[in-house]
Amino acid sequence: MRRHEPTLRLLRRLRWTVRRPLATYLGGDERSLVRGAGVELAEMREYQPGDDVRLIDWNTSARGDRVYVREAFVERGLDVFFVVDVSGSVDWGTAACLKRDRALEAVGLVGDLLIHQGNRVGALFFANKPLDALPPTTGQNALLRLLDRVKHQPRQAPSGPTDLTAALERVGALARRRSLVIVVSDFLAADGWETPMKRLAVRHEVAAVRVVDPRDGEIPDVGVVTFEDPETGAQLVVDTGDAKLRERFREAALAKDTVLAATLRRSGVPLLRLSTDADVVPALVAFLREQRRPAAGRSSGPVA
Repeated sequence: MRRHEPTLRLLRRLRWTVRRPLATYLGGDERSLVRGAGVELAEMREYQPGDDVRLIDWNTSARGDRVYVREAFVERGLDVFFVVDVSGSVDWGTAACLKRDRALEAVGLVGDLLIHQGNRVGALFFANKPLDALPPTTGQNALLRLLDRVKHQPRQAPSGPTDLTAALERVGALARRRSLVIVVSDFLAADGWETPMKRLAVRHEVAAVRVVDPRDGEIPDVGVVTFEDPETGAQLVVDTGDAKLRERFREAALAKDTVLAATLRRSGVPLLRLSTDADVVPALVAFLREQRRPAAGRSSGPVA
């Protein structure tokens, strides 16, 4: 992470604005519904028997004939769950790196930002089903353990389509308090996940990080080749020299991208798109700046 230190300083200035009332910003700035000894004033009220004497506001009390206590919003860190796709399709890439490498970099940068702001980070890994989970924990060592798991999570043998639906339902059960959920996936998943995504976004702040490769959207002309689905093992012989076939593939991929963006928009989930042929940093910075804008001024499409 040392080589990213200038970037991290920039990202820390930007922060990640939580758009819903669960928090003002991440970290120690989360505004809890619980009142007690905090920093931001909630109200001043008359002292009642049993109140903590440490909450007495002596300046206010001295100006009147009654004793007053100061109540503030309790500040506490936010639980953050990275829902990380480790299916066979992420162990593939034709540009600068594999999709898994790009996901690792994104989780590292965002995770460091969140840990630095006093939050707890955890993860749920999934492929054709939810796999193991790491509970949210504070500190740099927690992030290093999480990144090690992302990097070394065993490559998944072909065993069926990616089940994002089950992963979202599982993290919904794990996140018992209002949390930030960041789904990191290529979203090459079985249909049916829109409903649990909407349900999750009702209670929690949810963001989607889609990791893609240029070849997800187009096929080069390399003659007759055999394609294998890394998640099901199914094979298909294709003549990539067929221009019409390549165009149909491009149009189908574009249509799928459009549907995905619309689905996430309906769910109220912002989308950050990261590619194996482009640096993470500019896209992440643009995303964070976009999230700082008032809701009415935000664009409806993904941040590329």
